[in-house]
Amino acid sequence: MGLPALEFSDCYLDSPQFRERLKSHEMELEKTNKFIKELIKDGKALIQALKNLSTAKRKFAESLNEFKFQCIGDAETDDEICIAKSLQEFAGVLQNLEDERTRMIENASDVLITPLERFRKEQIAAAKEAKKKYDKETEKYCTVLEKHLSLSAKKKEAHLHEADNQVDHVRQHFYEVSLEYVFKVQEVQERKMFEFVEPLLAFLQGLFTYYHHGYELAKDFNHFKTDLTISIQNTRNRFESTRSEVECLMKKMKENPHEHKSISPHTMEGYLFVQEKRSFVSTWVKYYCSYHREPKRMTLMLFDQKSGGKVGDEDSFTLKSCTRRKTDSIEKRFCFDIEAVDRPGVITMQALSEEDRRLWMEAMDGREPVYTLNRDSQNEGMAQLDVIGFNVVKKFIYAVETRGIDEQGLYRIVGVNSRVQKLLSLAMDPKTCADVELDSTEWEIKTITSAIKHYLRMLPAPLMTYQYQRSFIKAAKLDNPEARVAEIHSIVHRLPEKNRQMLELLMKHLAKVASHHQQNLMTVANLGVVFGPTLLRPQEETVAAIMDIKFQNIVVEILIENHERIFKDMPVSGGGQGNSQLNLPRRRSADSKAPSCSERPLTLFHTPTFSEKDKVEKRNSVVVNSSADSVNCNSTHNWTRLNNLPTGDGDHDGLQPAKQSQPNSLLPCTFMEPLSSIQQSIQNPKVRSSMSTSPASPSPTSPRSPSWPMFSAPSSPQLASSPSSESSPISTPLRKARALYACKAEHDSELSFIAGTIFDNVHPSREPGWLEGTLDGKTGLIPENYVEFL
Repeated sequence: MGLPALEFSDCYLDSPQFRERLKSHEMELEKTNKFIKELIKDGKALIQALKNLSTAKRKFAESLNEFKFQCIGDAETDDEICIAKSLQEFAGVLQNLEDERTRMIENASDVLITPLERFRKEQIAAAKEAKKKYDKETEKYCTVLEKHLSLSAKKKEAHLHEADNQVDHVRQHFYEVSLEYVFKVQEVQERKMFEFVEPLLAFLQGLFTYYHHGYELAKDFNHFKTDLTISIQNTRNRFESTRSEVECLMKKMKENPHEHKSISPHTMEGYLFVQEKRSFVSTWVKYYCSYHREPKRMTLMLFDQKSGGKVGDEDSFTLKSCTRRKTDSIEKRFCFDIEAVDRPGVITMQALSEEDRRLWMEAMDGREPVYTLNRDSQNEGMAQLDVIGFNVVKKFIYAVETRGIDEQGLYRIVGVNSRVQKLLSLAMDPKTCADVELDSTEWEIKTITSAIKHYLRMLPAPLMTYQYQRSFIKAAKLDNPEARVAEIHSIVHRLPEKNRQMLELLMKHLAKVASHHQQNLMTVANLGVVFGPTLLRPQEETVAAIMDIKFQNIVVEILIENHERIFKDMPVSGGGQGNSQLNLPRRRSADSKAPSCSERPLTLFHTPTFSEKDKVEKRNSVVVNSSADSVNCNSTHNWTRLNNLPTGDGDHDGLQPAKQSQPNSLLPCTFMEPLSSIQQSIQNPKVRSSMSTSPASPSPTSPRSPSWPMFSAPSSPQLASSPSSESSPISTPLRKARALYACKAEHDSELSFIAGTIFDNVHPSREPGWLEGTLDGKTGLIPENYVEFL
């Protein structure tokens, strides 16, 4: 239904019906205004898209025009010539078409966007201004009228007459504005029928012209298209006829590669890896090598197929001799040494195979080795905690303390890398170490301090070992400062002897450096920042390891501040995070220490199969390597062995005596119950067989017996990827579960258990990675990846 007509006579009545009809016109104008605004926006987007499309097509046409076909051979057939010039023909058609599109785009703005914007600004905007004026006059007229009618009849006649004239004037002006507004509204409604549609028609006409131009181009291109189709078909037919012959030749080459080997002017050529030695490190670089037998000239070209085939510099020399390298003299296979006339030293090369090495040596008249093994060849490039290493570090420390302990930024400011490498090379070489004079000005203090740090980084493992890295971090995370010191004190005395001696030497030196912090500005905290990542570097670089760097720094700070107590005094029994429920000494030797979960191999994080579970349970058994008389509660040297215990302690298994520092009274009677039963199993084959078939059934009176191998619960357990994970414990909140590994509680809220323990009422905990369960009437936390649901 259309809009109602607005009568001028209604402007004088100004009835509610008139206002309603006027409002419907206003709403239609507002709707039209929004539509034109969106249409202009979409039109501009369309024009921009056409411009982008035109740009892309022109770029595509330029690419086609620039490409030139290179045919195999020194001549081309007519079909190949036709195909070769086809890309230029395609480019010409596309460019011609885009020229017409460009003309259409340039006209589109003038024929579509500009008229619509003009209509919206001149007509609709004028109607909006008229409405504002109309609303203003309406308010003014109503106000004056109300004020006039409120005048008292007792006023003077002249005053009333003047008020009547004023009201008449305002009313007349209101009627004039009303008439003008109604006229403008209806005018805009009528104008939009042609001023709005006409630009759209002009735009479509431009599109039709563009498409017609494309049609004409297609007709003109039809002749070349036919010729090209024929040429392509002819070329395809020739390809099919020759392909079988080429494939047959390829098969012959595969079957007898030596008969069809390409002839080369070189006696021998191919890829070789050349050993390049640098200070503390040796690398193997891939070269493409060519050898001419007659002038005995060897040419090397740096080239690696993986790096995109980038060709490096070419080097050549005259061959003097070639000798096969003994297998036991180097860790690489297929190696041989060559000597050059015009360069010093021996060049070690690695062939790609044994056959390849034989061919190279035949070409170069190689001979078998007659030399002896250099004892340092296998340790080249790796620092060691040996006598040389200790002497070098002591020498460096003495130079720092006597020459530059007050130098600002000590250990923080790094030396020149080439100078550091040179100093280490000279100092670590037994032949030249005596000639290194650290008192001379030749070696700056920053070079010496950087050499100390570089030596520590070049150790096969960090000085504080990968094995105890997580233990140190966990100790630094303890809330009680005294507990931190006690735990670190305990862990330090589990380190290997050489590591502990070197650490003591270093911490004593760093404490002396920190005592001069007012001069060198190196406080204990600053030294922790410098040495934390070096002494406690993680085995694997992860985000989690990066987040633990601050705790590495704390560990070093504690070692510096408490170096006298930590290294001179033995740790107190039960220090650190003692397990009161086990009543065992906290300090153990490095060989008999029960590993924490963070030190456990990653292979234990998967749930074993049934056959693997038997192996795990058998590994968790304890073998007593003593006679029956030696197993009793009064013995102070009970020898135990953890058979193949899957820990992070490496080869730390074997017989170790229990520490005598722990009084016998602290050992509960339950400690000996499993030992007695195992002793019986050794003496009685039947008992032993019954125990081996049911290793997951420990004595109910001693489920936490220390004689069983235990693990510490992880501080952040991983989700176990086990078959039982398919049936999530969330869907069945109360279930039974079996322990896959032993676990030693570190907090009162956790449960200690052995492999094979059955838990009741197991359900998810609020702690991520943990479950809650009941064992012997006690409810506590269980690591989720330590159990499987039954």
